[in-house]
Amino acid sequence: MLNNIKALCWDVTVICPLADSYISAAARDAESAAERAASRKKMKYAGLDGRYRPMFAPIAFENLGVASASTRQLLSYLGRRLTDLHGIMVTEGKNNNYCCYYLSF
Repeated sequence: MLNNIKALCWDVTVICPLADSYISAAARDAESAAERAASRKKMKYAGLDGRYRPMFAPIAFENLGVASASTRQLLSYLGRRLTDLHGIMVTEGKNNNYCCYYLSF
């Protein structure tokens, strides 16, 4: 996902899936509001110069605790990198969640 990237730009959004604009989709799919927000962030930054586009990561959370797939992927990657780079010992199989535990999500 982010191999060989030295810097990362992100834009965080927290949305309420109970808002009128999300409620019907959220009733069908728990992470639909977060996914929709992440998609809007991707569209917002689609005009970035091509060399910067791979360094952008949309981060979207629902205020009820659900994160978008791209957010979970980023946090999993960061957790693995923190574990690898700093020798943090985490129970086998849980290093993917280290970043979430560390950030108290």
